[in-house]
Amino acid sequence: MPEPHKPTTLHLAAALSAPGAPRPYTAADWTRRVRLAEDGALDFVTLTDAFAERGPDALQALTVTAPATARVGLVPAVTTTHTEPFHLQAAVATLDWVSGGRAGWLPAVSTTEAEARLFGRRPAAPAAALWHEAAEVAEAAGRLWDSWEDDAEIRDLATGRFVDRDKLHYADFTGRTFSVRGPSIVPRPPQGRPVVVADTASPHARDLAARHADVALVHAQGPTAARAAREELLARAESAGRDPGTLRVLAVLTVDLGGGEYAAVPSHGGGGPRAGGAGSPAVYRGGPVDLAELVTAWHDTGAVDGFHFVPADPDRDLERLINGTVALLQHRGRFRTFYPGATLRDHLGLARPASRYTAARGADRSATTQGEPA
Repeated sequence: MPEPHKPTTLHLAAALSAPGAPRPYTAADWTRRVRLAEDGALDFVTLTDAFAERGPDALQALTVTAPATARVGLVPAVTTTHTEPFHLQAAVATLDWVSGGRAGWLPAVSTTEAEARLFGRRPAAPAAALWHEAAEVAEAAGRLWDSWEDDAEIRDLATGRFVDRDKLHYADFTGRTFSVRGPSIVPRPPQGRPVVVADTASPHARDLAARHADVALVHAQGPTAARAAREELLARAESAGRDPGTLRVLAVLTVDLGGGEYAAVPSHGGGGPRAGGAGSPAVYRGGPVDLAELVTAWHDTGAVDGFHFVPADPDRDLERLINGTVALLQHRGRFRTFYPGATLRDHLGLARPASRYTAARGADRSATTQGEPA
């Protein structure tokens, strides 16, 4: 029997671009990269975004790739600062519908005064306050996705009724900087709630990860540090009233596979990656085979549930990652060769959550029934 909360299934994901690197503008470029990740049966791909970066909107770019792909999860970064939570959740829900239940989102914050001036609504705020707001946006989004019960749509042409209004609910969420009433304008997404992926590079993001994330990304220079970060997040999730078994923890690793089949440089490979710069993820430079050894070693010791790879050169390294490292892990039986289901939650081994309002109505109905005389 596995130890409680010890990783079992290996999960792998990849970024479609390196932070700060120029991003393609054409749908064909994005689709090619996403299809490559899907060929390797990766759980999901991410696309970073920030108001300080120039380039296509990440959420819109991945929405374009959805019809051209079938299984891989699509997780854009979505900035919660200076944006309307109601519109944000509707856009992410739309991606879930367009992709057939493969959407996630990666909450991000905007900390600079220059970014604040782009909108002119309010000045920049401290990181702690912005991550608190991001957590509130995640809570509000979850309530809005639940605001339509699964069977709220009637679509009865004879009567002209589209929805059962008794199965639409007000979210009525009030945070420090915004309030949302609802219900959503988009029916409940196929996954119930699209997957929340939280990057914990900022210490202030860890509360959001523990309370709201389905996947947490950790930055660690070795398996010991990664294990400690994972255990801390699981403990915080449990303290928040969650089942820690519903949180997947992936290590962020920048991979530079430009050395082809050559062995990893000293301190890489099975021995672990080199440290990146301050606040940056660890960096692996070497060959695909040694990277497979690293992935196996970290996962076998229970350090992480898997990895989120950030290719140093996306066009080069993503191809070598899929056709080299991932193919080897599949050949050894360490990673799946096909998708276990149709949705991102299926890939992650996570159940589809019930609407909190459906559960509440069921509880009220049960209480009323029990109170009736026999």
